[in-house]
Amino acid sequence: MRMRRACEGSGRDGGVLFRGSNVEELHELISTRFAPHRMRVRDGHGLDGRFRCVHEGAVGLYELGYGADVDVTPAGPLDFYNVHIPLAGDGALTVDGRRLSCALSVVGPGQTVSMGWNQDSVNRILILPRAAVDQALADRIGEPPRGPLSFEPVLQSRAAPVRAWLDLVRQFAAFTDSGLAARSPLAKGHFEQLLLQGLLDVQPHTYSGAAAGRGTAAVPRAVRRAQEFCAENAHEPISVADMARAAGVGVRSLREGFRRHLQTTPLAYLRDVRLNGVRRDLTAVAEGRAPGNVTDVALRWGFTHLGRFTGHYRAAYGETPSQTVRNGRRSG
Repeated sequence: MRMRRACEGSGRDGGVLFRGSNVEELHELISTRFAPHRMRVRDGHGLDGRFRCVHEGAVGLYELGYGADVDVTPAGPLDFYNVHIPLAGDGALTVDGRRLSCALSVVGPGQTVSMGWNQDSVNRILILPRAAVDQALADRIGEPPRGPLSFEPVLQSRAAPVRAWLDLVRQFAAFTDSGLAARSPLAKGHFEQLLLQGLLDVQPHTYSGAAAGRGTAAVPRAVRRAQEFCAENAHEPISVADMARAAGVGVRSLREGFRRHLQTTPLAYLRDVRLNGVRRDLTAVAEGRAPGNVTDVALRWGFTHLGRFTGHYRAAYGETPSQTVRNGRRSG
């Protein structure tokens, strides 16, 4: 994706890149701003599109509506992170062959995606360059990531942290439209980092365990060793003492390291890693890729008190484990 710095919204009509019915022109603009893609207008109906650049900088923010039923397929895997936030209408996305349960979503580098939008759909689209995400992640885990971070594609709008982050995106759009962003580049830069860091905090991803800290200080080697041990052995009946032994420190030192650098405890961290494993397995059950039920999966990941497990799961993902299975089956 070629990120430009040529637009800055100022009011609802600021930054308009396209408005009209010329399919070829809109296709070329979106290919240039985002990525080469195929676009098909269904049923031969005319286009009534509007493409607006709200902000381009360290991150990009756009609004796009086609005014027609369309199918859109990027020409290849993405090389940036793309967050779709529906403002009106409806749509359907398929990511890596999986039909998502809703259009509120985030996809990223290496993933394949296809989209279908109805004529009433209008999306706010947040673009995050991979380099920016890699740098934010490296600040958290103390070293460059070994591969691209992958987010859980569906953003759970019922979860309070996700709702707060979506409100932050709305505030950024208003901040940019007010013209203040152009007059205050320092504030704009801080706002861009809030959006980036906030998404890493509220949306589960492949580095969630290692990036659990909310600061940007490098994590000490002993804590990183404990994190790696959790990632490799969370499905086993390990304890905090096992984590400390793997890290080469005492339990008290490990607890202090987690508290100071990750703002959590070793036990809470291990629980979060296991919850991520539960969610992956429940998604596989819902999609028919694995056998079992909620109880089987919970017990497999060491959650023997199902009431407490459900409470922790709901707090993390904004829905119960059973709802994850039902929603996954409906979207399949």
